[in-house]
Amino acid sequence: MENIVVAHDLSFKLMISETEIQQRLAELGARISERYEGRKPVFLAVLNGAFIFAADLLRACNIDCEVSFIKLKSYQGTRSSGQVVEHIGLEQRLEGRPVILLEDIIDSGRTLTQFLPRLRELGPSSVEIATLLYKPDSLEYDLPVDYIGFEIPPRFVIGYGLDYDGIGRNLPAIYQLIE
Repeated sequence: MENIVVAHDLSFKLMISETEIQQRLAELGARISERYEGRKPVFLAVLNGAFIFAADLLRACNIDCEVSFIKLKSYQGTRSSGQVVEHIGLEQRLEGRPVILLEDIIDSGRTLTQFLPRLRELGPSSVEIATLLYKPDSLEYDLPVDYIGFEIPPRFVIGYGLDYDGIGRNLPAIYQLIE
C-alpha cells in the first residue's frame, strides 16, 4: 500500500490503513448484530461516498437486514457548498422499520441535519446513524451519532469511497490531504 497518493493536483498521505478499517468494521458489525438481532433493520446508505462502507459493514453484520440507497450531495471540490441536494430519492417503504443511516463522513453535520426530518416523515420505528469517519471539531449541528468508525481531525480525506472531484473512491485506505 502506498503512503502517498495523488488525486488531480493534490497529494495525500496515508491516515487509516485498510487493515485498520476492516478491523473496526468487524467491531461495529458485531455491535449492530447484537443490538438488532431478530429485528431486520434497513441500512440506508448515502451515495456516493458510503457505498464501500455500506457493503463492508453489511458483510460484517450477522443479522437479517435490507439495504437501500439515497443520493445526497453538499460537496464541490474540497469544500461544502452549504446546500444539500437530493439526487436519488428513497423508494423503499420504511414505516415501522428500524433504520440505520450510513454515512461515509460526518463533517459539519449539515447534510444529515437537513435530511433527517424528511426521513422521519416516512415513519421508521427508529433511526440510528453509523459513520465511517467523524470530525467532532468540525461539527456545527447537534447530531447524535450511534456508531463511529474513526474520529479524525478536520482534514480533507479521500479513499474508501470518499473522493476529490471524483478521484480516489477506489483506494482501499483513507488518505489525508498534505497541506
